[in-house]
Amino acid sequence: MAGTEPYENALGAIPGAHPYPRTSRYHDAEIGVHRQDDGTEVRYTKRRLLPPLDQQETQDHTVGSGERPDLLAQHHFGDPAQWWRIADANPVLDPRELTDEAGRTIALPEAGGGHRGV
Repeated sequence: MAGTEPYENALGAIPGAHPYPRTSRYHDAEIGVHRQDDGTEVRYTKRRLLPPLDQQETQDHTVGSGERPDLLAQHHFGDPAQWWRIADANPVLDPRELTDEAGRTIALPEAGGGHRGV
């Protein structure tokens, strides 16, 4: 379509627009702008820092056989895409570590706590 602005450019024209949906872990992350030597602006998501683990409202969950982070998120939050909230509440680098061993105890964030992506 001639004259149509790219999605990224259109976002800049909308006050308060954000490239990530409200349920994304990056929704509240600050968007930075890097200006290249030729004047081109490149948008990027700034680092997302997590609050200390001991300041989160959580409950313990014992991992059962066959559980996965996305299935836990579906059951706990009603949305499998919220698996990242469970990963954020636990000190792991790879979210698969959360459920790779049945019997392991992990922390589940409060279901009613809403989006926390900082």
